[in-house]
Amino acid sequence: MNKEFKNFLNRLEKSKDTSRVSAMNKRHDLGYRTARENLNHLVDQDSFLEFGEFAVAAQRTRRDYEELQEETPADGIITGFCKINADQVGEAQAHGVAIVYDYSVLAGTQGFFHHQKLDRITEQAERFALPIVIYTEGGGGRPGDVDVTTQIAGLNIPSFSTWARLSGRCLKIAIANGYCFAGNAALFGCSDFRIATKNSWIGMAGPAMIEGGGLGMFDPKEIGPSEIQEKNGVIDYLAVDEEEATAIAKKLLSYFQGPVDEFSFADQSNLKEIIPEDRRWAYPVREIIECLADTDTYLELKKNYGRSVITGFIRIEGQPIALLASDCQQLGGAIDSEPFRESS
Repeated sequence: MNKEFKNFLNRLEKSKDTSRVSAMNKRHDLGYRTARENLNHLVDQDSFLEFGEFAVAAQRTRRDYEELQEETPADGIITGFCKINADQVGEAQAHGVAIVYDYSVLAGTQGFFHHQKLDRITEQAERFALPIVIYTEGGGGRPGDVDVTTQIAGLNIPSFSTWARLSGRCLKIAIANGYCFAGNAALFGCSDFRIATKNSWIGMAGPAMIEGGGLGMFDPKEIGPSEIQEKNGVIDYLAVDEEEATAIAKKLLSYFQGPVDEFSFADQSNLKEIIPEDRRWAYPVREIIECLADTDTYLELKKNYGRSVITGFIRIEGQPIALLASDCQQLGGAIDSEPFRESS
């Protein structure tokens, strides 16, 4: 093995969890997964083509380059092409884009090369009309990238306008865990579907920005806790942890990837027992949905918001179908402002 190739392999290793044991253990001590653990769960095995793995923070003028390689791999964001759910929907329908913020790198903040990577992969997603799954844990804009001397107030960064422009062309599924503030929260909030864990805090400003704006001092866990954001309708699905959140993201994406060949369903004769003969009695609509739908394909969104209307997705004989149902056990199924916004 020649020296150049050996150096290349060593450089690759610096991005892996095995080379960052302290950072990995810190995540595990919190009950969280590393960015690459989430990535490996999300994408099909050996399908990920990474963009910009060798990027580091734009801080060479004040930090040693070797240190930056070890402490700021990929500049805090993992981006690339991938396949998801190919075993269910087929290779041709499984193509997508994965974007994973790495909180173990400078608290998942958005730096100079970080934004360039984000811009490049989203532009490619737009070009090929690919769905995107993004993990948005992080603290927003990064002030420490001192190598950048021409950037004026971030006004030459197209990331957020590009993200908005993707609407209607590229499906965007976001996952929030831990702290998700400022620019990270903007990406989360402007996604088509928003999944958050119970241990997540989502706000358009973090503690430093709030204090700097003269609004007082707040602990990060006082800002946008998930139980509040769920009641506000910000979160489509509240997951227990990153593992469940990733599984739900894959399931949600699968409805947009097309039909599946293998399916099973409940005995349909059970339907006659669910709806009471007396129309004045309310009945459990979800039991009807579960019976109609293929087994384990019912995915409800915003369950605790606008509760008189049920929204989500199901499959019937393998075909993906969007679901809208009135829940007669909540306000008699009446539509007020919250369920109207949800159903529209």
